[in-house]
Amino acid sequence: MLIRNLSSQRFWKIVARTILGVVFVLGGIAHFTASETELKLIPPFLPLRREALYITGVFESLGGLGLFAPSAKVRRTSAWGLVALLVIIFPANVYQAVANIQLGGFMSTRAYQWGRLPFQAAFILWALWCTSDNTVEKK
Repeated sequence: MLIRNLSSQRFWKIVARTILGVVFVLGGIAHFTASETELKLIPPFLPLRREALYITGVFESLGGLGLFAPSAKVRRTSAWGLVALLVIIFPANVYQAVANIQLGGFMSTRAYQWGRLPFQAAFILWALWCTSDNTVEKK
């Protein structure tokens, strides 16, 4: 059995990587399926807002898909790409919180708007941890 042959930490990294990959793929798809809502997160004074939305959606989806790659090198590269994306889009999250951008439902609450800011760091750490190769397998 696959699970029996994996160390506990390696198993949880696979689970974490799978969840994170799904989150990013679905988040990237939302850039296209809920583009009017997502567009509200980009400050109106920026040029090419819709283009930026679509480009970040493509990279978010590709990064998420890359976490499923069989190659550890591709997974790690994808994680670093997602880290870069999270850093690049962080100002949009700050804009949402400061300007109190209303997206509907729980996403319009101040707790969500401000709470998601430190969660960006958690996503970064999550991506780097679940693609790191720092475990020693017992033989």
